Amino acid sequence: MKIGIFGGSFNPPHNMHYQIAEQLLSTNTVDKIIFVPTGMKYEYKNNLIHNEHRISMIKKMIDHHPKMEVSDFECQEEVVYTYQTMDHFQKMYPSADLYFICGTDNLSYVEKWKEADYLMRNYKFLVVCRSTNSLSSILEKKKEYPLQIEVANISPKDISSTEIREKIKENHLEEVRPYLPPKVYEYIVQKELYKEK
Repeated sequence: MKIGIFGGSFNPPHNMHYQIAEQLLSTNTVDKIIFVPTGMKYEYKNNLIHNEHRISMIKKMIDHHPKMEVSDFECQEEVVYTYQTMDHFQKMYPSADLYFICGTDNLSYVEKWKEADYLMRNYKFLVVCRSTNSLSSILEKKKEYPLQIEVANISPKDISSTEIREKIKENHLEEVRPYLPPKVYEYIVQKELYKEK
């Protein structure tokens, strides 16, 4: 069994996140995808809304898909690093091949991650090419870890969570509707998320 671990802030989760997961499953690249939102203690992500909201939105986005699920493993009191997350799921699924799903933007600075060499030598990376990034970072990493990096043969539409948050903050809610799953959009409106307090 091939399991994709999809980490990220998901602040908010949007259509590109869903398209990546759906395309990876429909092309049989992986058999199952687990969304793992970054915890609020992670120092490189600021302005994260509460874990509970992001988990709820992911659940609403994937509620009809039997091969997608969400985990709160990284939403703990202390910082949880990616290598710890991958070790956790490998213990849960000892016979599975685990793939960490990330974009070319993440891969370009992976050497700065905690225990980066351990992570790269023990787990595979499934890299999604976002339109704003080049393949150069992938090619460089493949020289060092040729068996660990696989380029996903998918083409999701590029969407920015930052732009979505900014538009909501500016009270342009209708402009973000096309980029969000309907239930996620409804949740954001209902809970008045990302608005100026």
